[in-house]
This record gives sequence, C-alpha cells and structure tokens, in this order.
Amino acid sequence: MGLVYKLYQVHAALKRKPAALFRWRFPIMNRTWFLASLTGAAVMTAAACAFVAWPSLSPASPPKPTDHAALAAAPSESSVQLPIGQVVLFSSGVGYFQREGAVEGDARVDLSFPTQDINDLIKSMVLRDLDGGHIAAVSYDSNAPVEKTLQSFAVNLSSNPTFGQVLNQTRGEKVEVVLQQVNATQPGTMTGAVMGVEKQKVAAVEVEQLNMWCTDGMRSVKLADVQRVRFLNPVMDNEVRKALETLTLSHDTQKKAVSLNFVGEGKRQVRVGYVIENPIWKTSYRLVLGKAKEDKPFLQGWAVVENATDEDWKDVRMALVSGRPISFKMDLYTPLYVPRPTVVPELFASLRPVTYNSNLNSTRSEVADATAPPPPPGVVAGSQAVAVRGFRITGGAKDGTGSLLFGVEVNSDEQMKLGAAGVSTMATATKLGDFFQYALDKPVTLPRQKSALLPIVNKDVEGTRVSIYNEGVQAKFPLLGLKFKNTSGLHLSQGPMTVFEGSNYAGDSRILDLEPNEQRLLSYAVDLGTEVNAVPSSDNGRFTIIRYNQGLLYTATKDVETKTYTIANRNSDERLVVIEHPVRNQFHLTSADKPTETASDVYRFEVKVPAGKTKVQTVTEEHDGEVLYHLTDLDDAAIVRFQSAPVASAAMKKGLQRALDMRWAVQKTQREIVELQRQLQAITEDQVRLRANLKEVPPTAVAYKRYLDKFDQQETQIEKYQADIKKMQETEHQQQKEYVDFLNSFSAN
Repeated sequence: MGLVYKLYQVHAALKRKPAALFRWRFPIMNRTWFLASLTGAAVMTAAACAFVAWPSLSPASPPKPTDHAALAAAPSESSVQLPIGQVVLFSSGVGYFQREGAVEGDARVDLSFPTQDINDLIKSMVLRDLDGGHIAAVSYDSNAPVEKTLQSFAVNLSSNPTFGQVLNQTRGEKVEVVLQQVNATQPGTMTGAVMGVEKQKVAAVEVEQLNMWCTDGMRSVKLADVQRVRFLNPVMDNEVRKALETLTLSHDTQKKAVSLNFVGEGKRQVRVGYVIENPIWKTSYRLVLGKAKEDKPFLQGWAVVENATDEDWKDVRMALVSGRPISFKMDLYTPLYVPRPTVVPELFASLRPVTYNSNLNSTRSEVADATAPPPPPGVVAGSQAVAVRGFRITGGAKDGTGSLLFGVEVNSDEQMKLGAAGVSTMATATKLGDFFQYALDKPVTLPRQKSALLPIVNKDVEGTRVSIYNEGVQAKFPLLGLKFKNTSGLHLSQGPMTVFEGSNYAGDSRILDLEPNEQRLLSYAVDLGTEVNAVPSSDNGRFTIIRYNQGLLYTATKDVETKTYTIANRNSDERLVVIEHPVRNQFHLTSADKPTETASDVYRFEVKVPAGKTKVQTVTEEHDGEVLYHLTDLDDAAIVRFQSAPVASAAMKKGLQRALDMRWAVQKTQREIVELQRQLQAITEDQVRLRANLKEVPPTAVAYKRYLDKFDQQETQIEKYQADIKKMQETEHQQQKEYVDFLNSFSAN
C-alpha cells in the first residue's frame, strides 16, 4: 500500500479522534512501529510537530471523495444549501431548474453536477442576488485529467510513488528527518538537503539508503530507520498538501464541483437557474366513448415525468412545456487552443497583400448616443426585451405559446430582471485600435486547474419580435426570433445565447461578432402557430431582342421566376413575419415589394399578418441573358426559331428566310455533286474489273471484244462526269460567295 494512502489514513483518523494517533500502526519496509511506546511530553510534541501543519478538510474545501455529491452541497460555516424550487420541463429534451434560498453576508454555495452537464451549465446559468448583494466569480473543476493536474505539482503523486520515490523527487530540498534510535549515541533528528535515494545490497538484501548533505557533511541513513520527514520549505510543504487535496477530489470522477460566491451584507434571497439535458415529458391519453349516439366522448390525458437527477424534488413548482425551443450542445468546458503558425524570417520573398471583401450594404449607423430616446412601441429594450406570456394555469391548461402546465401554479409571470439581480460587470470595455478590449477592474484569483465565469456585459439592448421563414431551414414553419440591435455600446463577441421569456426558458440562439449599433436576426424556437407555403412558378426563355448585323445574330432572353409565399397566422397575436428569399447573383428583383434588408445570401421581406388571417408575399425575379451567334454556325432549326420569335421584325424574318433559301440552294448543289462523285466512283471501280478480264481473255475471244467496247464507253462517261462535277463545284462556289456576301451585307433589328 502506497505511502500517500497511509498518510491519508493517519490524517483522517486524527480528524475523527486525536487519541487515535497513539493506537496507529505505521508499517514501512517490513517493520512496524508502535507510537504508543512514546510517552510523556516528548510524545505530544512529536505528534504536534508531525500533524500541526497537515491540510485540514475545512467546510470551504472540496468535498471528500466518499460522497462528493452530498458533501459538495452540505451546509457549513461558509457554504449554504440551495434546494431546487422550480422545474420547467420541455419536450425538446432539456429542463430549466431553479434553486432558491437565503444567504447571509459573504457566502459560498457548493454544488456538484455530472460531467456531461457542465457545458449546458456554462451556457445557460443565471445567478441573481435579489436584495442588494452581488455575485463574484463562479469557479468549477477543470476538465483536465487528474494525472495532468498531479503532474503540475512539485511532487508528482500520479503513480502512487513509494517513500523513496517521493524523496527522490525532492532532491535539493531541505528536510528534517526523525530517525529510530537504536542506541543512545545515534542522533534522533537530522537536518539537511536531500541528495537522493540509492539502493544497496546488505547481506544479499536490497536496502534503500537516503543520502543527505548536512552541516557536518554528507550522511547516509537507512530509509527503514526513517520515522518522519518534514519539508522545511513552506512552498514544498504546500505543494504536497494541494496534491493530496486533488487526490481526494478525484475519487468521484463522474461529478464536478461548482462554487458560487455571493458577496453582500445581511440576509438575502438568491436564485440560481440553469438549463440542462433532461428526459422529455410524455403524454398518455384515455378516450371514453358513450354508449348512446348523443353522448360526448371523454378524453383524459396523463403526463409522464422522470426525475433523472441525483437530488430529490421536494415541494418544487413544476411546469411542462410542449413547445420545441431550439437547443444545442457546445463544448465550452474543454479548454480550446487556437493553433498558431510558426513564422520564420522571410529572406528572399515578401509577404503577399491580403484582400478583404467589402460589405454588400453598409447600412450601420454610428453608435447611438447614451441619452437616446426610448424605443418606439413594439421595440423591446433591456430586461423588458421579452413579453411575458402567463403560465398561471393549472390542471392541464394551455397557454398562448402551446405550453401545457400541470399540477401546480408556477409563478412564471415574474420578470427576470438580471440588471437588478446583483450581477455587475467586472470589466471596462474600451476600443483598442481595430479591436475591442475588456479590461478587468479587479484582480482575479483563480486556483490551479480551475475555471471561472466573470461578467463583462450588463447592458440594455433593443429588439423586435419576429417570425423568420427560410425554406431551406424549415419548409413549413417559421422560427420565433428577434430583430436584435446591439445598443450596448460594446463589441459583442460570438457565442451561444440562452433566451428567456419573462422568467421562462424559451430556447437557444447564437450570435456572431456584433459591432455597436449593428442589427442582427436571432432565432430560438419553432413558431408552430404560423405556417408558410412556398409555391414556385417560371416563364423562362422568352426572346426580348433579336438583332442581326454583318454575320452576327444578337439575342436577348428573359427568364422570369416567381415564388409565392402564403402565410397563415393561427396565433392569437399579430405576427411580423420575415421572409428570407435566396439571393442569386444572375437574377434581379422585379416585384413591386422591395426587401427591407439585403444580406449576402438572402433578401428579407417583412409581412405583418393579423391574428387568424392569411397574407401572400410574391417575389418575382428576372434574368436577362445575352448571346451572340455566327449565323453560319447555326442549324436550320435554330434559324427558324429566331425567325418565328414574336419580337423579330418583318425585315428580320425576310432576311432570315432569304438566308435559309440561299443555304438550301448551296446544300442542294452539294448533294448533286456528291451523287455525281458516287457514280464516277462506281465506274472507276468497274474499270478495274474490266482491265483484269482483258488481261486474262485471249484477244481472239468474243468476250474480249465485249469487254473492250464497254471499257471504251465507260471512258466517255468518266469524262462527262468529271466535266459535270467541275461545273457543279463552280456553281457551289458561286452560291457560297453569294450567301456569305448576303450575310455580311444584311442588317436588321
């Protein structure tokens, strides 16, 4: 059994009952010393020296490994309990949990969460100190493996080192060593610097020797004779204590500790809310049909809810929401490092200039003045950014958002006023050249391998509720969203955003980098009460211009595409629907309604749809195509298509018809030439046969004279065909010249 574990056992026994020290057996190197043999004041002095500086597991320290979850939230002098007071479960696989309680003065709340919930906790946690206090940093255990943490200490305990291995890691450190006195002449205590531990063979037995540099020189003692070692350097002593505390916390690897620090005076009410993964609640219905025809059916519905947490829900206010807020996971817990290139001096070439694309619509105005007038009606500012929809319904009633609430009355009309909840910014935002800087106003204390959440923005902003429809995102329903305007005067870096309606979780969103006074759309849930049907139509390929000049035919075509968006609002409130229509660079808008905003990828049209009504938004786009043809490269069918176009003039039609006639005449002559050449080729091939027969047949034979007469007739035909072909080729050449001259001289619009 390792030395570290033995030390831990001694320490734990001493904390429970100091008298246990004198009954403890400490086996090292196959020997056992009984501390009970020590008597008198020397015994008490030695015990005090050995354990007075040992780390104490105070209530403010991390919980013991045996029951990490229970001890993390156990009440103590500085740690208080915050039981779960409200639970809101959603049918999208998440739940909103709110802990409530009272703190007094400066207090710390210790909680523990499963490792898989830490990302959701960082993304969504909301802290409120309601009676004048404020929230300091929130710290939580790092995601790094415990071995990595242990390796960062001066003494590495990751591999359960032996006594000698621990001392070997402290070479050069000054220590005080208490030895077992075999005789009166042997010193009981030695002070010096550790040089190392070596192994020697004594009577065929391997023995470890501790080598030290003392004031009187180098000394070596058997490690088996060493009863106690104390580091004289307080830094080294503190490193060992921290390493042991880390080992204690590592026993429960499935949970991570989270500490919330509240600062203030007197007794105050505090609340902690967060959204984490939770089983969806389900429904089970019973439908009873009456025996008689006139009897009405009776429907009964049941909700199935699971408590998948490690904590009892006792007298909690519960709400069950049937909406589908957008919720996603993002790894905020794991430390992320941005890879940086290694740059070497450029000796033989200079850097290439970097090019940047400009903004399509530079509509952003200057930063609004701090004393700007209040927003107009319909525009939400600050903590009032989300209109409250009441949840004060019990017994399975349904609210305006489609949320079902069961069992108890949930006080969800309460507005979550984060600006007056004790959270104040711990940083000052300043412009730093082309960048934006958040400078922390106070020093931050952060223990090793810990992380923290620090507030840097706490401002009012503006926003208008909208429903955003994009056929590529959701073909049937728009998304509930907000036309968000950054009136905080600060640069907002990209990151996830958890949206609350009143004090209720509404969904997740995400923003990209946002400059002051810049406006951006955000979406966080599906608007199930509004439906959009997009129907496309097209009228493509119509000729708008046909012009001919000097052998070139110029045509202009117009492609018209129309998409009709039919918007049905089944909600009880009016909806401002933003239709996102894709931008295609080859098309331009021709519809009467112009977009209110043009982004790099979409046009945005705003349509107000009254409650229970239907509106239609039509978007028409045109594409003008221009093509230049050489008429000699076109086939007859293409020329006929241009000739029959409605936009072709009479002169154009007449000229194209003459060009066709001349082309057909040339083609007819070419066909005649081909036919004469075929006949000439047949006679030429037959003469080869006749020559062969004349060589084989005797001149006196009757066949010889017949072959000779036929050969003479074919020679006459060959001469005639050759003359006809030559004449036809001259005719073709003349027709081609007249055809080309006509094409070059003809002009018509």
